[in-house]
Amino acid sequence: MIKRALLSVSDKRGLLDFARELAKQGVILLSTGGTQKALQAEGIPVTAVEDYTESPEVMAGRVKTLHPRIHGGLLQRGAIDADDLARLGAAPIDLVVVNLYPFDQVLQNQSSKLEELIENIDIGGPSMLRSAAKNHERVTVVCDPADYPLVLSEMREHSGQTSATTRRRLAAKVFAKTAAYDATIAGYLSSIAVDAALDSAPERAPFPEHFILPFERVYSLRYGENPHQQAAFYRDMRPSAGTIAGSTPVTPSAKELSFNNIVDLDAALEAVREFDRPAAVIVKHTNPCGVARAESLEAAYRRAREADAVSAFGGIVALNREVDEATARALAETFLECVVAPSFSAAACEVLSSKKNLRVLACGDLSGKTAAFITKRVSGGLVAQSSDRSGPGEVVGARVVTKRAPSAEELAALDFSWLVCKHVKSNAIVLAREHETVGVGAGQMSRVESVRIACSKAADKARGSVLASDAFFPFADGIELASQAGVSAIAQPGGSVKDAEVIAKADELGLAMVFTGARHFRH
Repeated sequence: MIKRALLSVSDKRGLLDFARELAKQGVILLSTGGTQKALQAEGIPVTAVEDYTESPEVMAGRVKTLHPRIHGGLLQRGAIDADDLARLGAAPIDLVVVNLYPFDQVLQNQSSKLEELIENIDIGGPSMLRSAAKNHERVTVVCDPADYPLVLSEMREHSGQTSATTRRRLAAKVFAKTAAYDATIAGYLSSIAVDAALDSAPERAPFPEHFILPFERVYSLRYGENPHQQAAFYRDMRPSAGTIAGSTPVTPSAKELSFNNIVDLDAALEAVREFDRPAAVIVKHTNPCGVARAESLEAAYRRAREADAVSAFGGIVALNREVDEATARALAETFLECVVAPSFSAAACEVLSSKKNLRVLACGDLSGKTAAFITKRVSGGLVAQSSDRSGPGEVVGARVVTKRAPSAEELAALDFSWLVCKHVKSNAIVLAREHETVGVGAGQMSRVESVRIACSKAADKARGSVLASDAFFPFADGIELASQAGVSAIAQPGGSVKDAEVIAKADELGLAMVFTGARHFRH
C-alpha cells in the first residue's frame, strides 16, 4: 500500500489534482522547492524534504535529496532492510513522482550559455528515479504526468496500491527517460570545445563525438519488408509535428500500417514538403511516380495521379494542405494504401471513412523542424549525414552552358522537376512540365537507362517537357535519347570529364541546358 510519496517536478502539469487526490487517500507527501510551494499554496498538506531528512538544502539547492533517508526509503526491501532503515531514522517511500530539469528545452536555444546548460543537468532527479525504478518490486515511480490517471485508478482499484505489472512498466519508462536525458547531455558536451568558457554560448559541432539515439516502440508490425522478417515501428521520444512519427490516424481502418507503408509515407511526406503551393506526391516503393502542384489541392492530386495512373494504383499519397471534401472524393476514386496530410476536414474524414482499408494520417504543420541527421545502419555501425535541404533556387541561379538559354516557361518547369528529382532514387531522371511530372526513371545502374524509362513512362507527354538529372551525364547518349523523345531543356549538376561533349550534343540538338553545381544522390 502506498503510504508515503515524494514529489519533485519541474513540469507541473496535472500535479495539483494528482497530489490532492493522494492526500485524500491518506498518503503522506514529501516535497522540495517549487513543488512544495505549489502544494502549500493550494492548501495540500506536505512535508518539506529538509524537515524529513533534518538536513537543509545547500549550495543553492544543488544538494537537497541526495540523503540516506531519501535513498534508504526508496531502496528499502521490506523486513530485510528494516533495521538499517530504523538506524537512519527513515521510513519507506512507496511512490516517487519526479521529472527532470529541462536540459533539452534550454538546449534548443542556440544562445544558451554553457553555465546555464550545466545548471540544468539534473542530479537528484535521476538518482531518485533510478533508485525507485530499481526497487520497483515495492516502489511506484512516475516520470510522466500522463501516467497520473493510471496510478490513481489502480490505487482505487487495489486498495491504495498499484499492480506489479504497472510498476515494472513505469520502471522501464524511467530508465528509458534517464537514458535519453543522459544521451542528450553527452551529445551536447561532446559537440563543443573542451576549453569552452562557462559564460559563452559555444559553437556546436554538427556531429558530436557521442551520438546516442533514444527511441520508443510505437507498436510491433505484422512483418518487415517481407513476411519472413520481424519488424517494429519506433519513434523519437519527442516526435515533432509534420512527421510520420508525430502523425495520428483520423479515420478507422481494418488494417494497421506496414513496414513498407511507413517508409513510403516518410518518402512522400519529405517530397511534398518541398512545395509552397498546393501539391500532391504519389509514391511507390519510396520513389515519386507522380507529383503535381496547382491552385487547388484537388487539382494537384488529379494531375499527380494522371502523371502515371498505372503506378498510382495502390500508391501512397502525401498532400501539403488540409484535405477538403472535393480532394477526398478524388482520393476515393482510386485504390490507395495510405494518405497523409497536415489535417482533414470533417467532410473529408466522412468520405474517406468509407474506404475501410485506407490508412489516413494527419501529421500537423509541415513548417516545423525535421530531423537534423539522416542515419542508415551498416554492419556494426551507422552513417549519419545532415538532411538534404538544398534545392530551392539552384536552377534559377544555375549557369547556362548551351547556346540557347531556357525560356521562362522552361526554367519554371526545370525548377519544379529539380525539386522532385532530389527525392528519386539514383540514378534519377525526372521529366516534367511546369506543374507536374510526366515521367520518372529511378534507381537504375546507368543514367541512360533511367532516361529511357522516364521517356517511356512519359510517352507522348515527353514532347515539350524538361528533364532534371540528380547527377552529371557521363556521356552524351542520355542527352540524345531525351531529345529524341521531345525534351527541350535539361538541368544537371555538371562536373563530368565529358561535360564538353555533353554540351556540344545539346547545342547540336537545339536543347537548352543549365549546370546547377549541386548533386542530389539518394541511395
